[in-house]
Amino acid sequence: VQLQASGGGLVQPGGSLRLSCAASGSGFRINDMGWYRQAPGKQRELVAAITSGGNTNYADSVKGRFFISRDNAKNTEYLQMNSLKPEDTAVYSCNIRWARWGRSYEYDAWGQGTLVTVSS
Repeated sequence: VQLQASGGGLVQPGGSLRLSCAASGSGFRINDMGWYRQAPGKQRELVAAITSGGNTNYADSVKGRFFISRDNAKNTEYLQMNSLKPEDTAVYSCNIRWARWGRSYEYDAWGQGTLVTVSS
């Protein structure tokens, strides 16, 4: 399973961006999906996560501004980021936990990371 992330870039404070992350491969199902970020000099942190049932979880710093969603038919997850702040500047990476059909063992897969820069 491979992940391809897209949608990063430069945006002014208060602006919006949408990140996408598509999984490719065969014979697998996706369980949990999530987005992480790592700012310069800081540890990687979980930004948002969504379960296979659609339950979501957000970091306190992004609640009410960021929204995670998934399209199971397309094996894709999205992160809608609104009211962006300079402190949101980071490399954003997508992550999925997946399993082969008929198997319970889960694997982790990571996207390549996309840079989001919030600056005027």
